[in-house]
Amino acid sequence: MTHSFKLTLLTLGFVLISGIANAQGKIGYVQSDRIRAEYEEFKDAESQLQTEYQKVQVEYRVMLTRLDSLNQAFEAQRLMSSPEWRREKEQEIKDTERMIQVFQAQKIGPQGELYSRQAQLEFDILTKVKRAVDKVAAVQEFDYIIDGSVALLYGNPKHDLTDDVLAELRKYSLPESSDSQ
Repeated sequence: MTHSFKLTLLTLGFVLISGIANAQGKIGYVQSDRIRAEYEEFKDAESQLQTEYQKVQVEYRVMLTRLDSLNQAFEAQRLMSSPEWRREKEQEIKDTERMIQVFQAQKIGPQGELYSRQAQLEFDILTKVKRAVDKVAAVQEFDYIIDGSVALLYGNPKHDLTDDVLAELRKYSLPESSDSQ
């Protein structure tokens, strides 16, 4: 890049930034990491996912124990057994290994049940958070609300809307949870 081209880009950048800064838009921010830590539905979802993951881990360990037992029995009796018995046990071991691989893919793989469950829970909660942010923005007439947890180096605390968003979330989470019971 030539020096004059760089200077032109830099000047254009300053003009755009100053135009945005001088615009009459009202900007606020929320701390999404604080919402995640303090909003009960996030905590409940994490707890629920942890419980489901632990159940899957127990099932997985049982399968591995069975595979280990099959391997040990095969090794202990291999030399004294008929070729048919060995083929049968080798096939049983292969089938068990395949079953474990399928279980892993179905439960914890990228297309697995736990991954899908986590994605759905997060989507549902983030939809509520977005709705709360939209409502706070509309009521308080903010033009922009940014996520202060991601890239905010400094924010005037009077523009921090995290408490307002949490209050809004808590307002409409209670009726929804009683409707689903």
